[in-house]
Amino acid sequence: MPDWLPERVRLYLGHTEEGKSLRALARDRGLHASTVLRQVRRYEGRRDDPLMDSALDRLSHAARRPEFPAGSEDPTGMTAHISPRSPSFQAVPRPVKAPAAPSLPDETRLREEGRRILRRLAEPGAVLAFASDMEKAVVLREFPDGRAAKTAVLDREIAQAFCLKDWISCRKTGRISTYEITQGGRAALKRMMDEDGRAAGGMAEAAQPFADQHRIWGEREVADEEGPRRTRYNLAESPVAVLGRRREKNGQFFLSADLVEAAERLREDFELAQMGPRVAQNWEKFLTGGDRGGFRANSGLAEGPGRARDRVAAALRDLGPGLGDIALRVCCFLEGVESAERRMGWAARSGKIVLRIALLRLRRHYDETYGRSGPLIG
Repeated sequence: MPDWLPERVRLYLGHTEEGKSLRALARDRGLHASTVLRQVRRYEGRRDDPLMDSALDRLSHAARRPEFPAGSEDPTGMTAHISPRSPSFQAVPRPVKAPAAPSLPDETRLREEGRRILRRLAEPGAVLAFASDMEKAVVLREFPDGRAAKTAVLDREIAQAFCLKDWISCRKTGRISTYEITQGGRAALKRMMDEDGRAAGGMAEAAQPFADQHRIWGEREVADEEGPRRTRYNLAESPVAVLGRRREKNGQFFLSADLVEAAERLREDFELAQMGPRVAQNWEKFLTGGDRGGFRANSGLAEGPGRARDRVAAALRDLGPGLGDIALRVCCFLEGVESAERRMGWAARSGKIVLRIALLRLRRHYDETYGRSGPLIG
């Protein structure tokens, strides 16, 4: 088995080919049996994917093919080699053995092809096309004017490895199946490119590839004493910033720029409120079911953090239960929207809508209280 093979694929093969029970696999890996069950079912459900199915068949064949001693019968119908001088030698015609299918690539080749192919798949309108009777797969890109062009060609085993690594996912099956790059594939490409850049600059020893793959750098304009200036910041640090880059079906952003700005203003006040010789404010009281009236604004801390706490408390009180919960968890605690939904017992995919309503109300609060040019730290 190749070293790069994901552990979840090994769990599936251990259960289906080696016959190990789910509990035995869980004990060997130190996992819960339900975790192993989910992984096995996940790959069972992906056997409709032609690339995944052929890749798992190849791994299954390699896992169950043993070494046979001389004179024994191979399940493929081949007779093991016996010396002609042996007394048990019989001139039995041997069938012609079909050429072995090429093995899956090693780590070095996978990374080389990953840099080349994933970069093409990350382009807008790019898909990977594959047919089961072809030894090659191609990357096609469709342009806005309707033109389509072939941008890359790769071997079947490379495409199978991409599928096993979850770098691509099947979009449509049929005589010709199409695949698109996944978030995992984009993260892997970003990690490879960052490693290459650091190695070229002589900074490979300070590499942080798995942290950098989650960073998306952008620029914004901020005001200081010398006038407006542009600063670089991580767009992916806040869940609100991530939602602010997503588009709806009509092409508009899910969160407009003024709503993202309101969320950042609340977060800046929240961060400033934590500064000082000690932090005595319990923000959990502002969640649903807490005591919203037991907050003391002046607790002996510096004036700046005290005023920031007042602004955060006023905004949460104006939002009220429910809206204040989602704003505090997502904007201030940087908790994911799905995680906030589970914690509060809300229906799936309802958190984004409630968050947008909360930010609309928060935007109005800031406009009515401070105006468009209200206090903004950053």
